[in-house]
Amino acid sequence: MASFVAEVLASSGKLEKEDLSGKVSKMSRKVEDTKEEVCEMINKRYSDFLPTLQGSEDLMVQVETVSKEMDALKTCIETEVRPNIHMAVAEYTKLKQQLEKNTVIITMLGHLKEFHSAMEEFNKALQEKKYVDAANQLERARDNVDSLKSWKISQLPLLSAINSELTVQRENLIYHLGDEWKRLVIWTLPSSKGKTSSENLLKMCQMLIQYFTNYSRNLLSLGFCCCPGQVLLKNMLKPLVMYASLSVRVTEQQDEGTILALQCLEESHEERSAPSQVYSKLLLVLKTLHSHLLDVSIGDKKLSAILGELIWEELSRCIIHECLVHSIPTNSSQLEKYNTVIKETEDFEKSLKEMEYLHGDSTDLLKYARDVNCHFASKKCKDVIVAARKLMTSKMHNTVKITPESKLRLPKLPAPSSEVKVKQDIVKEEAMMENSKQLSAWSLRLPACRISESVQQLMELALNTLCEAVGSSTQWENLLKFPHLAAIQHNNCMYLAHHLLTLGHHFRSHLPNPLSDGVATFVDMVPGFRKLGAQCFLTQLNVQRAELLERLSTAHNFCNLDDEDNYIAASKAVRQVIHQLKQLGTVWQDVLPVGIYCKAMGNLLNTAITEVIAKIMMLEDISSEDGEHLHTLCQTIIEEGPLVFIPLAEEHKNRKYQEEVPLYVKKWSTFKELVIVLRANLQEIVDRWADSKGPLAVEFSSSEVKSLIRALFQNTERRAVALTKIK
Repeated sequence: MASFVAEVLASSGKLEKEDLSGKVSKMSRKVEDTKEEVCEMINKRYSDFLPTLQGSEDLMVQVETVSKEMDALKTCIETEVRPNIHMAVAEYTKLKQQLEKNTVIITMLGHLKEFHSAMEEFNKALQEKKYVDAANQLERARDNVDSLKSWKISQLPLLSAINSELTVQRENLIYHLGDEWKRLVIWTLPSSKGKTSSENLLKMCQMLIQYFTNYSRNLLSLGFCCCPGQVLLKNMLKPLVMYASLSVRVTEQQDEGTILALQCLEESHEERSAPSQVYSKLLLVLKTLHSHLLDVSIGDKKLSAILGELIWEELSRCIIHECLVHSIPTNSSQLEKYNTVIKETEDFEKSLKEMEYLHGDSTDLLKYARDVNCHFASKKCKDVIVAARKLMTSKMHNTVKITPESKLRLPKLPAPSSEVKVKQDIVKEEAMMENSKQLSAWSLRLPACRISESVQQLMELALNTLCEAVGSSTQWENLLKFPHLAAIQHNNCMYLAHHLLTLGHHFRSHLPNPLSDGVATFVDMVPGFRKLGAQCFLTQLNVQRAELLERLSTAHNFCNLDDEDNYIAASKAVRQVIHQLKQLGTVWQDVLPVGIYCKAMGNLLNTAITEVIAKIMMLEDISSEDGEHLHTLCQTIIEEGPLVFIPLAEEHKNRKYQEEVPLYVKKWSTFKELVIVLRANLQEIVDRWADSKGPLAVEFSSSEVKSLIRALFQNTERRAVALTKIK
């Protein structure tokens, strides 16, 4: 008996002979049969490795036919059944579930069909040595396998079989590419037993590039990441950086290719190459490779970009440690000349970017070169410490005699404000300091005696170091520019001071005399470290305070805010202040101790609101519109000001400190009272004054409140009465 759905559709003239349920059932059987046959074929083909070419082609046609029938049936349901769905909900739901199941199976079979077709095309392309096409087909097959994995009802043994096939064929492609690389790019490496050259020429490595057609270039691109990039780095690029005696020779051979060879020039006695020499040698190699081999697009990338991603990190690290480190000046007078090296590094990276070996902003290589001041300071400190230690550990019995006439020859220093550079070597006798008023001839003179020669040399080392420090750039480590560094410097000094308090006491009984008697401790160094850390951070706070005031200076004194331009300027100034404080709060978060953090942020926020209060109190006439604008701006500070207190990384723990803002911001209560007054009427102001006992009287004097009333309200009898109550 025909189903209810069939009767409804038949009565409407939309289903004539076969009911919909029968069609779906028939389609389900056909789908299941096709599924079994396809799975059996796939297993035979990729698990049992049985040749079933004709059968597989027939099955692919069958899958396509079933898919078309499914599409037709879905169209039928969409166009004929849905308009009458309200008449057959239960039956339609059952048919819909069956149809969805069939759709899932057909989709899976479609992916299997695509996988099989891709693998057939892959094998065909591999036999014809069309490696780019083969790789594309392998990628297509992988995409279909990934799609099959997303279906929970996929058969695990079947997936395992096609996954294994995918892995095997990928390795097969790599193997073929390796063979092609060996044929097209030939490396001749040096013998491990020693030199074999007969023409004073050490061929450490030789690279023969045979290039044919764009097709050949494309195949090279696919296998480049397998091995040749690392071989190039190890046997050619890194040796050029590490050995000054090596140079590059490029030889073009007609119909055979191009030879890149390293040669050792025996007349070269330099231990290290200058950065300019290293860059020129590397560019010669990379430009040759680019012009003959790597200027090929693979998808949205060039082969040169692929090589760059593979070798640049290690190559740049080699250039830094084997070349740039040794190019850092040893004397401050040479620092200005280092700008040449920075320019050469910039040009080197620019050339690499033009050939697409590099992309994006400057790399660690250029950053290292630009940060020469810090590297120089670090190197200088290390050299001085090593030299001082060597002198202090030298034998004491080598002595020199000093007399009362012996003088320490000090250089003439410029005035503190002068920017004249001090000469680095000790000046001659005529440049020695002389005072117009002389003390006794024997004042501040040592009696004749003998001292260790190493001590005299140690004093000369200290003198030379100080002279160089006086004449050096102040950019070595400018803590004023970096709030984060200033905070760390503060913490470093406090850490050292803290441990110096007990360090000497801890080792006192275990050190030889006279230290064991407690004569020598480190307590005397504690105040110095504390002062150094505090001064550094206070200086940074002053810099930040000046920046806040500078931003508020653009607010046009908060007057005439009914003018749109003035209001925009004032609003921008307030936003910039909040932004600066939030940035500082983030930079110092989890760096400074919580107590120091809150005091610092409170001090800066207090500076800002004190300036705002002062500017508002200076206004002689505040219209109602101006008052509303001022209230809006000040309310922004009240709402967002506490949010800059984020000393801890855990956000929920910061709420405590945000609620304690009045403890850290001295003028916070004053500021809140001012905001209330800006929107209050005369009676409310008088009530908050409360005969000098209210909250307004706590924050402002009577003259200040009267001044605000005169600015906010017109001269009326009510204002006069209110003014008499403010006393």
